[in-house]
Order: sequence, then C-alpha cells, then structure tokens
Amino acid sequence: MHSSVPTRPATDLASIQSLARDDMAAVDALIRRRLASDVVLINQVAEYIVGAGGKRLRPMLLLLAAGALDRSGKGLDADAHQLAAVVEFIHTATLLHDDVVDESDLRRGRKTANAVWGNAASVLVGDFLYSRSFQLMVELERPEVMRILADTTNQIAEGEVLQLLHVRNPDTDEAAYLRVIERKTAVLFAAATRLGALLAGADAATCDALHEYGLNLGYAFQIADDVLDYASDAQTMGKNLGDDLAEGKATLPLIHAIARADAATRERLRAAVEHGDTGAMPEVLAAIHASGGLEYSRERARGYARAAGQALDGLKDNDYVAALHGLAHYAVSRDH
Repeated sequence: MHSSVPTRPATDLASIQSLARDDMAAVDALIRRRLASDVVLINQVAEYIVGAGGKRLRPMLLLLAAGALDRSGKGLDADAHQLAAVVEFIHTATLLHDDVVDESDLRRGRKTANAVWGNAASVLVGDFLYSRSFQLMVELERPEVMRILADTTNQIAEGEVLQLLHVRNPDTDEAAYLRVIERKTAVLFAAATRLGALLAGADAATCDALHEYGLNLGYAFQIADDVLDYASDAQTMGKNLGDDLAEGKATLPLIHAIARADAATRERLRAAVEHGDTGAMPEVLAAIHASGGLEYSRERARGYARAAGQALDGLKDNDYVAALHGLAHYAVSRDH
C-alpha cells in the first residue's frame, strides 16, 4: 500500500483514493475473479452492478484502517484484499435487495438491475453475492472475522425489515430513523474499519476505537445522503430527487418538519408520507425549509462526523489516519 502515498496528508476524496489506489486495484481484480459463475445471468447482473463503480467506500475503509495501524511497513496482504472484497460483495447484495424492496429504477444515474432484469433475478443474484461473500470469508479460517461479518449481515437484514415496518409510517420519529440507519448503513462501515484494525494486529481497545469511528462515519454519511434527497438534483445525485418521499420513507429532514409544523401542515405532510405523494413535494420542501430541517439534519450529520474524528484521537498520526479524518469531512461536505 505504500507505493502511491501522496506527499501531503489525504483530506480530499481524490487524494484519499490515490492513497489506496494500488490496493483497491488488487481488490477490484479479486472481485472480478471471484464473481465468476458458470450461470450466465449471474455474471451479467453482478458485472452490471459491480461495473457501475461507485465510490467503493466500504472496502476502501477497511484498507485505510489496516494501513493506519500497519506497523510492519510491508503494506497489506492478500487477506486484506479478500476481506475488502467480502465487504463490497455484502454491500452490493444489499443494494440489489434494496432496489427491489424500494421499487427503485435509478441508481448512480442509470437503471437499477431490477429495472433491467426484473425483481426475481435481482433478489437471487443478491443471494448469490451474500453466499459468495461467506465462501470468501471462510477461506481465511479466522473465526473472529467470520463472527464479525456474520453478526453484521444479520444486523443489516434486521435493518431492512425495520425499514420496511416504517414505510409509509408518518409516526416514524428520529430515534426509529436512527435505529434503521445504524443497521442498514453504519454497522457495515463499522465492520470494515474493525476488520482493518484486526488484520493489522491491533489490540482490543484500538479495534473498538476503529469500530466507533466506522459506526459514526456511517451515521454521518447516511444522514448527509438523506439531506441530499431534498437538496440536490437527479443529475448530481444519480437518482431521482424525492425518491425517499415516493417510497414513503420519512427521513430526518421530513421527520424534523413534521414535528415542528402547525396542525394543518402536519396533516398534509403525514398524508404525503402515507401515500408516497411526490405531487406534494413543493409543500414538503417548503415545510422542511420553514422548520430548518435541512440545517438541523446537516448539523446532526456533522456531529457524527466529529465523533468519528474523535474516535481516532488515540492513534499515531500518519497519512492513513489523515485519510480517515478526511473521509469524515467528505461524508458531510459532498454534493452527491
């Protein structure tokens, strides 16, 4: 991992990505190799999803955490690359299932797999990716690694079901919303950073600190994402503005607005959530702005980003630690 270290600390996304470039190239090659199946449709759907690119944040987090704590100076080994691929497979499986549940037709600016091949193929290829990730982790023969990933995938599944319970539910409050994003997003970030620390041979307290970093980063990232759904556009976001409302998901900006609206507005906002009514979008946006919902949500995200940074306080500074700090900043300052 040391061959492409930039001369200045990595704080913007491009510098952070360049720090991990060589290792991410190895991870991508491994992903391509291990995706292969003799069932043609699996290859087509998996390649379509993985080939869409995206930021590959979760596997990169694992590599950066391992790099931050690597005392050997030899760089990362094949186990780190394999576990980073496992994390990406798990994430990709959740995306496939998510888009089916949400009936989404756009992700990262192009059609979702379910829009191209249908729901059945997407669900089944998601299952393939989950089971392939377990094959990869079993190969490493490290019970602690398997325990972390087994617990994490179980929590993600709980998060999916929990979110389903809150669809078109205007009574979703901030605590319920945070419980969903903990399981759906934050736990996989936390698993990635904990595993990176574990691979680097860190002690239990350091592994816990990296877990705490990942968990808080996941919260910050998802809340910032939910703000963008009311503050961006389809070109920038790569998905449709107002998708969350269309799916009947009450995210933090809208939860905040409902809690602070007058009685008549509150009823109209509740109805918009219950019916997934994007026709009400102008009124929803007006209420969110009137309540300060976007700024409140941004500040909540910034609070989690600060907590992520504080979790790194005990670490000896190096370019990888700077990159982890940089990602906490990026999570809440991006526009897509």
